[in-house]
Amino acid sequence: MSRSDVLLDVQGLKTHFTTDDGVVRAVDGMDLSISRGRTTCLVGESGCGKSITARSILQLIDPPGRIAAGRIWWHGGEETAEPTDLAALDPRGARMRAMRGADISMIFQEPMAAFSPMYTVGDHLVEAIQLHLPLSRKDATEKAVHLLGRVGIPRPDQRMHAYPFQLSGGMCQRVMIAMALACEPSLLIADEPTTALDVTTQARILDLLTELQDDTGMAMLFITHDLGVVAEIADDVSVMYLGTVVEEGSVTDVFDSPRHPYTQALIASVPRMGSRGDRARRLAAIEGIVPHPLQRPAGCPFHTRCHALIGDVCHERLPDLHSVDGGQLARCHLYDESVVDPGAGRAQLPLLPAAPVVTGDRPQPAPEDDRAPVLEVRDLTMHYPVKRGLLNRTVGHVRAVDGVSLAIQPGETLGLVGESGCGKTTLGRAIVRAIAPTSGQITYRGDNGAVDLAGLPDSELRGYRGQIRMIFQDPFSSLNPRMTLLQLLAEPFRNPALRRDRIDSEMEQRVADMLARVGLRPEYMRRYPHAFSGGQRQRVNIARALITTPRLVVADEAVSALDVSVRAQILNLLADLRDEYHLTYLFISHDLSVVEHLCDRVAVMYLGKIVETTTTAQLFDTPRHPYTEALLSAVPVADPHRRANRRGTRLSDDLPDPSAAPPGCSFHTRCPYVRADRCGTEVPLLRGVGTDHAVACHHAEALTLRGTTSTISTPN
Repeated sequence: MSRSDVLLDVQGLKTHFTTDDGVVRAVDGMDLSISRGRTTCLVGESGCGKSITARSILQLIDPPGRIAAGRIWWHGGEETAEPTDLAALDPRGARMRAMRGADISMIFQEPMAAFSPMYTVGDHLVEAIQLHLPLSRKDATEKAVHLLGRVGIPRPDQRMHAYPFQLSGGMCQRVMIAMALACEPSLLIADEPTTALDVTTQARILDLLTELQDDTGMAMLFITHDLGVVAEIADDVSVMYLGTVVEEGSVTDVFDSPRHPYTQALIASVPRMGSRGDRARRLAAIEGIVPHPLQRPAGCPFHTRCHALIGDVCHERLPDLHSVDGGQLARCHLYDESVVDPGAGRAQLPLLPAAPVVTGDRPQPAPEDDRAPVLEVRDLTMHYPVKRGLLNRTVGHVRAVDGVSLAIQPGETLGLVGESGCGKTTLGRAIVRAIAPTSGQITYRGDNGAVDLAGLPDSELRGYRGQIRMIFQDPFSSLNPRMTLLQLLAEPFRNPALRRDRIDSEMEQRVADMLARVGLRPEYMRRYPHAFSGGQRQRVNIARALITTPRLVVADEAVSALDVSVRAQILNLLADLRDEYHLTYLFISHDLSVVEHLCDRVAVMYLGKIVETTTTAQLFDTPRHPYTEALLSAVPVADPHRRANRRGTRLSDDLPDPSAAPPGCSFHTRCPYVRADRCGTEVPLLRGVGTDHAVACHHAEALTLRGTTSTISTPN
């Protein structure tokens, strides 16, 4: 890469935060080059300094943070012009303020939090345009409407008057992209722009960014921890760990032959399409967590988690960035000739130790005909009234769950998948009776026989609270910050029905045993949730759910908020606990690669209804509903060689309103195979189309849909 191709060149960047406990070196010697017209992905776990690097480039570091050292060379002017050191500019000065948005724009991680709810979408866009361009209000409004149309928002002239809270997450992200591109910047920084989105919305956003980059020729710095997204969009990859880059190279080089142990471990921890729910297969999770910058280890920062240590040198010396095979760069002692004998040839990275398989005799499920389901849901509905007017009259209902039927066998893991807003979480909460359903049956078969939970009053539900438990999605908000781990885990036993009202030594021992079982030290039981990382808090959530020895566990997006490495640890833990305690899971997720890895059967949900259900293998190989095909085609695969072969069905952002569902098939407004004869008028019923395969589609037998075999097959 010639220097004329470099748009941004970060050299030795250090961004520090001075706190009462000491200096936090969030970014500590960062080197990064971004080429014109190319996408550079910056990857790594949470806490590695990715977002602080991006904010440092734009001088958006809040006190007590400051850029302590380094240069950020901007080559965005004329080719003959001298580069500008952004690190030397006044963060509040006119030059830096003019560059933000005009030359360098940024898409922030959470779209809903980036907008003021007091102003319309149009107000946000027009303000951004007039801030950098000499346009009148009328001309700026016309440009804003054009930008909304350009990013794929339907009826842009009407959406200009909508408030952010009236739009979906995907729509808000498109508005943010439109605002970032208003002045046609040379560099777009996208900080985890798809992390909070479901898989189909994520696919549409990635497609949009790629198309806009092709149209404008802009460069992109794309920050993410999702390696599937990296393989989908990146040209170049920089892997960051504890404030510095540990490996960089082209996307194919990094995925084909990762040179740093950290990169190798990250790639190995990704669930691979094709796992087919194999209970014996474990993900190669990275040991431990990213250290806090205040507790940075001596020597190589990764040596406390590394599988390729070289004597004492890794503990004592900070490695340099070495060139490997002329292309990749790796910050590792394995490539240092003063450490590794050059006469032995170029060092080879040891293979990551194989993840152990599950051993022991796992109880086999009884034959299908001889066992009754642990849980059987029949025609379950959950309707919320829509009230309007001065008299607060009911004018309609939001049909969040609309006639769902499903069954879960003993020891089975049933995956429940679908886009955000389809009713998955509402269904899960109704099953555990966190909310009372509007109608229908929830038949649970426990030790004392079958009982319909849907109609039981709260006083009679207490006896079943310990048998049916829930793992919530957000590990941060689902734990009471005023309670210690001991109090949190003992709380389910503070129940008159179980005759336990105080924490005694026996209960402390039970809590200690449960903490140890989920990988936490028992002495942590007197600590509060804020003292733990996101992955550790999710382990606490799992321990709290399992301490009552339940039969059925509803896991609601239990790993969606976690890094890829922590996610692998939690998935392995869930699989181990399932086999050890003979658990039955309802696993709610929008990540189909995770579902394929963990689940035996899958139910696909759309707009409050189940539209397809079958075994995991059949669903991924031969889907029968067009919505399932769209979900499968949207899953990013962590293999850049399959990128060109993966453009599949893409759904529009216009999800129907659950309070005014379309007539006929609820999916017909977005279906690429819609037909005029029945789709728009007749509601399809969930019917059998083969062995253990049911689908709600009028034309399922006539459609040939793409599964993962064709979606991710390697091109010739």
